[in-house]
Amino acid sequence: MDFELSEEHRAFRDTADRWVAAEVPKSWARELERNEHEYPFALWDKFTAAGFHGIGIDETYGGQGGDIITQMIFGRALARSLAGLAWVWGLTSFAGSKSIGLYGTDAQKGRFLPEIAAGRLRASIGFTEPGGGTDVLGALSTHAKRADGGWVISGEKIWCTSSHVADYILLLARTDDTVEKRHQGVTLFFVPAKQAGITITPLAKLGLRSVGSCLVHIDNVFVPDDLVLGEPGRAWYMLLPTLNNERIMVGAFCLGVIDGVLEDALDYMKQRKAFGRPIGSFQSLQHYVADIAMWQRQVELMLYYTADLQVRGRECGMEASMLKIMASDCAVQAADHGIQILGGMGYSAETDMQRYWRDARLWKIGPISNEMARNGIAERLGLPRSF
Repeated sequence: MDFELSEEHRAFRDTADRWVAAEVPKSWARELERNEHEYPFALWDKFTAAGFHGIGIDETYGGQGGDIITQMIFGRALARSLAGLAWVWGLTSFAGSKSIGLYGTDAQKGRFLPEIAAGRLRASIGFTEPGGGTDVLGALSTHAKRADGGWVISGEKIWCTSSHVADYILLLARTDDTVEKRHQGVTLFFVPAKQAGITITPLAKLGLRSVGSCLVHIDNVFVPDDLVLGEPGRAWYMLLPTLNNERIMVGAFCLGVIDGVLEDALDYMKQRKAFGRPIGSFQSLQHYVADIAMWQRQVELMLYYTADLQVRGRECGMEASMLKIMASDCAVQAADHGIQILGGMGYSAETDMQRYWRDARLWKIGPISNEMARNGIAERLGLPRSF
């Protein structure tokens, strides 16, 4: 089985790597993150100038085109330098272009996709509710009620990344309480984020600091029918395939983190001296770096395999979950090894190891916890549902 990238994908990878090295180096990423309460508009603008917001959007709408493998390559390249700041690009790519590209009407595509491709529209995601966590459907208390020409929504969402600077929030709400199963009767809305009735409160957190995550309170907000994505009441059926895409992208970000960790660890081990010789000659540290290299290769192969399945239209739900678990576990372990290799400097904000660890740690929790993802894998293997 051959997982070599195509010539076109290799050319894009080389372009992306050169752009990252020149435009968004690690030193700049550290500076951006120090301003933890300031969204990195300058980073967004760099993506806009390079046309990268158009990745995955058809050229008809002003995009660059490209499949999940193209997105994967770019996400990996970004995270090697930016770590969690890669979400500045990835969030709108998923919440906006991917969702509208799949569920949107022709009118919605024509209205929003050119704006996203041009970098004029930022999107956030509003799925999780306070007290709900991974139990999105069980905790779903945000309701949308029918009104003349649209819907009136009330409720609360949490961990809405970058919603404080977003133009729209991809929001999940219950529109029917009379259903037999909880995955029925839920609807997806593309809600204007800056209208009256929406209150957004940023939250302090461990990692992904300057990206911003927020609590969103929605109080009787009117949303017209033309901002409903897909068929009312059937949002969960639509979302399932795109969740695979999200997990593949998380895998790519985690692999990029592992790339950055390995790169920095090797560089430090070749330069730093202790006890009269380079620390790269110490056997225990060599074992650490060998572990990181093995995790890198394992995640890379699983990433290519899963992305290839999706490109070919094959079912990849279990593989996407496996990838997400493996990649996040390995990225956190790799960053922890990296901190140990650098010693005190690994704990210092003057290097990137602590940033890699803090950002990667989130991916063991979201967009689905690794424990819940494992439950899903076991269920697919024929075991009884455990939740």
